[in-house]
Amino acid sequence: MTGTGPESTRFRKGQSGNPKGRPRKESANGKSAFDIVIDRTLTMTQNGRSREASVDEALQHKTYLDAVAGDPAARREILKMIAKREKAITAKAPRAPTVKVITEAWDPRNADEALLILGVAARDTREEAPPADQGEPLMLEPWAVEAALARRAARRLSIEDINEARRCTRYADSLRWPAPVEE
Repeated sequence: MTGTGPESTRFRKGQSGNPKGRPRKESANGKSAFDIVIDRTLTMTQNGRSREASVDEALQHKTYLDAVAGDPAARREILKMIAKREKAITAKAPRAPTVKVITEAWDPRNADEALLILGVAARDTREEAPPADQGEPLMLEPWAVEAALARRAARRLSIEDINEARRCTRYADSLRWPAPVEE
């Protein structure tokens, strides 16, 4: 063949012509575009006041506002943030060698508060709501009922069960209810 050159200067079979590979392009300051953006501070207006906040803090605040507004993805993200924070707090907390006995009385309203905080339920604002002396009436949020119904796919509900669930669900007519078991 012509133009192949002397055999001593040719690459051997199976040997790369560029063993070190293509050199990486170095950024001017060694930071990625994400690092440059995340290190900046923004001016946020909160409760009518302006204040400085990092981009990370502003994103967390926006996610919190979206979660409160009902965005399911934002709620999941907030729950992940809470779990991560609780894990970090638990890891930093000193281990108590003794067992602490809780002597406080159990209060059934604690579960109601948890449901309200998590957005699983909301206060019942209907006029025909039960009186407050029986405890504060709550209504289940439709997304929570849908999730519960999806988990019960194997076991069907009776007509009475479906009617009771409808009575306790906000916007119950917006949900697709399963066909009841005929008794």
